[in-house]
Amino acid sequence: MKPYAEACERNRGPILAVLQRIFSDRRRVLEIGSGTGQHAAYFAAALPHLVWQPSDVAEHLAGIGLWRSESGAPNLRRPLELDVERPWPDTVADAVFSANTCHIMSWPQVERMFEGVGRLLPARGVLALYGPFNYGGRHTSESNARFDAMLRARDPQSGLRDIEALFALGEREYLEKEEDVAMPANNRLLVFRKKP
Repeated sequence: MKPYAEACERNRGPILAVLQRIFSDRRRVLEIGSGTGQHAAYFAAALPHLVWQPSDVAEHLAGIGLWRSESGAPNLRRPLELDVERPWPDTVADAVFSANTCHIMSWPQVERMFEGVGRLLPARGVLALYGPFNYGGRHTSESNARFDAMLRARDPQSGLRDIEALFALGEREYLEKEEDVAMPANNRLLVFRKKP
């Protein structure tokens, strides 16, 4: 049975509206942390000019593969195994998309993800990062505060990240803050561009 996340169905339309604009001149996208595979199937079909490369840790690859098979999108590639803690697979991309990953990773893993993206992207390459984030250490909503507490109770290494810390991390990897787009349900879509 295909894995399914209700949140993917709810947020895919608003995310796509931004991706259509910021990925309009891109050719190959690496999705980090594809999860169920729903986003990959939907975005690849909606953005046929892109080669969409899903990736995740080994345990999620079969589920992503089921969504890929059902979608039939010719531009949707077979999922790659990508664990930010290990050497990255050999792939080429001029854009990276990642949704709801930073808060389930430890901070050192978030740093490694940014390092990997910084190495991968060419000059002017784009990173789009979706999820709930804090500003100045403060939650943007009561629901985000509850979500953060639940994450930290389950794994003290996880939790919502400060937007300022992520932009500083981007700067370290020559990824310049370009946009911070408000999304439904107290989420954001952060857009970075690799410096020339």
